[in-house]
Amino acid sequence: MPRFDWQFHWSNRGWSDFDDFLAALKPKKRKNIRQERQQVIAAGVSCEIRHGDELGDDEWRTLHRLYQSTFDAHGNHPALSEGFFRHLGQAMPRQVVAVLCRRAGRIIAAAFCLRSSDTLHGRYWGAEEQIPGLHFEACYYQGIDYCIRHGLQRFEPGAQGEHKIARGFLPVRTQSFHHVSDPRFARAITEALQREAPGLEMYRDDLLAHSPYAEPAPSS
Repeated sequence: MPRFDWQFHWSNRGWSDFDDFLAALKPKKRKNIRQERQQVIAAGVSCEIRHGDELGDDEWRTLHRLYQSTFDAHGNHPALSEGFFRHLGQAMPRQVVAVLCRRAGRIIAAAFCLRSSDTLHGRYWGAEEQIPGLHFEACYYQGIDYCIRHGLQRFEPGAQGEHKIARGFLPVRTQSFHHVSDPRFARAITEALQREAPGLEMYRDDLLAHSPYAEPAPSS
């Protein structure tokens, strides 16, 4: 039984830098992003991106501790160990992309991503301090800037989050396939999926009505 849904992805339209990307947005959205980024700067926080082979022991420990803290805060189990993080850094060093956010030289927040030849995939995130705009900076804006600078075509920051639309991420169809052995249960689910599909299409149309871009995406 196929089912589709939507995730929010950023697509590179050939922008030369982050300001070029901002210029493609509607004025209000562009202003809001600049204000969010300025909040982070005003708080004395600077962000840098490191690949797996550019991280030291203390940075690996801090990166994993921040990842773990987010899961703990929401009552979830942090399944990935620090050793696994380090293994990724050793086995695929240039595919690991970490955003480190420092204040007074100390890492207070971080995001952990992986990349392929054309896509940035994210992201685990954690922060010791709640600073306005920092989540968006570490998890979205730094990733977008990285994609532009490195010529990546897409940024897939994870599931859910309608707030991503205002920051340049648009709905992209995702699909899954399911098998249920009980024919009665399978029949009920199939009927439910058939009823759901038109609503999901309408949902996408509503989402696109709130696109932050001044011009629609070029057709592929």
